[in-house]
Amino acid sequence: DAKMTPLARVRTAVDMVKEGIITKEEAILKVKAEHVIQLLYPRIDPNAKAKPIAKGLPASPGAVSGQVVFHPDDAVAWAKEGKKVILVRIETKPDDVHGFYAAVGILTSRGGMTSHAAVVARAIGKTAVVGAEALDVHEEEKYFKVGDIVVKEGDWITIDGNSGNVYLGIVPTIEGGLIPELAEILNWADEVRKLGVRANADVPEDAEVALKFGAEGIGLLRIERMFRKPERLELLRKVILSESVEERTKYLEPLASMIKEDFKGIFKIMNSKPVIVRLIDPPLHEFLPKPEEILQEIYELKARGAPENVIKEKEWLLRRVRALQEANPMLGHRGVRVGVTNPEIYYYLSKAILEATAELVKEGYNPIVEIMIPQVSDVNEIRYVKQKAILPALEDVEKRYGVKLNVKIGTMVETVRACLAMNEIAKEVDFISFGTNDLTQAVFSFSRDDVENKFMPFYLQEKILPNNPFQTLDVKGVGKLIEMAVKSARENNPKIEIGICGEHGGDPDSIMFLYKAGLDYVSASPFRVPVARLAAAQATIKYTKKDVKVSYDV
Repeated sequence: DAKMTPLARVRTAVDMVKEGIITKEEAILKVKAEHVIQLLYPRIDPNAKAKPIAKGLPASPGAVSGQVVFHPDDAVAWAKEGKKVILVRIETKPDDVHGFYAAVGILTSRGGMTSHAAVVARAIGKTAVVGAEALDVHEEEKYFKVGDIVVKEGDWITIDGNSGNVYLGIVPTIEGGLIPELAEILNWADEVRKLGVRANADVPEDAEVALKFGAEGIGLLRIERMFRKPERLELLRKVILSESVEERTKYLEPLASMIKEDFKGIFKIMNSKPVIVRLIDPPLHEFLPKPEEILQEIYELKARGAPENVIKEKEWLLRRVRALQEANPMLGHRGVRVGVTNPEIYYYLSKAILEATAELVKEGYNPIVEIMIPQVSDVNEIRYVKQKAILPALEDVEKRYGVKLNVKIGTMVETVRACLAMNEIAKEVDFISFGTNDLTQAVFSFSRDDVENKFMPFYLQEKILPNNPFQTLDVKGVGKLIEMAVKSARENNPKIEIGICGEHGGDPDSIMFLYKAGLDYVSASPFRVPVARLAAAQATIKYTKKDVKVSYDV
């Protein structure tokens, strides 16, 4: 019955297996990814009569109600008082993330499905609606408008991350969770699938969620997410703004000590399971204050008659931030290029990873740690940062702790040239992982944060493209590069491990293709791990068990 609820569909499939009517494989094929998502996350009660006041992109599933706040610090403060809050921003940046953890949901007026707000919300399982352009957000004055409607700080709203709808007030929802019947089907899926499933997780809490949902390791730990705490962000900013190696090292040492404890926490939770840590990747400007914000502070300081030395310090900061600005930061000084020009940054980040590993080994744990170099386009970049940063850090840590560490070194494949030059790159690494968010952007020459709001809906409506390529992998373009790179990697390094850590790792249609392309594993946001487990099993059944009928009819 096509009108069956997801809950009824899953329960019926399990009952039919137990009664001998269908096989486990047939039951796996009867459950769709959207059924899993609808069961795991809260959803709007279909009997609710609410009418949306705005619509954005459904960036992270779930349906939540909360009081509106406009600043991440307010989200934290209100949450400590036991209030449920929804963080509303024009767009978000890395130093907003503490507000994400405090809020029940995130709403932005700008951004696409792979914007900062969308990616972080999915990673930590928070409901999010992004790019709701009808919202006129006034962060400083703490209100937003939609036409004649004014919503102030403290007012209640409901956001639906399944549809992108935004509602006034509290709208009734139905709770979600991993019901026993769904857990049983996922266990059957694990017996069948050949494709590994890992999670993208950045803090110990994410790792625990990933394990709960059945992840077999961490395929992407983004080191930059560890800098969200204010004292760490302040140190990182000093690292970026430093004008000499000596000055930079002075701030890197305490920063490395701080994040080492986070690594220990995650490696301990994932004991005996692989954890891939990506060295810092985003454009450095993302961690700095905006020039206009600093300029405003200078005007205010002068107006108040602040001391000359305070004003001069702000003016120096403005000069440095302007000097570091780039015309196109996503294609500029980021990823491995930072490691090449400033190897001391990659040295200290590697040292923090390796010290955490060594300490756990001495404590009797079995950490399986892999270090990933991002944004590579030439094999010489890998050789350079290995020789100047990663291997010296490994040697120093092994000497200091008196242990021998078996740490794999690999690269994230997110540039077109890396795919084309895989015959050289594969010989220099132990593993590769496709970063399909950036790879898709590079192949299409799309600015991913812009296209989804500006013209992607029209492209989909007019069938210029069959799917949003940032949600479902573009098989004809990006897919061809992946197939080419996988074939070349296997030919030049038969022992190489190959995975994917882009958002496509949690998309069922993309997983079908990735299984055929010959990957070893996919990695998805923790809350997408059950979907990936199911889809990986469905891919195995579809391509290896021809006698099983593919049907969603119960």
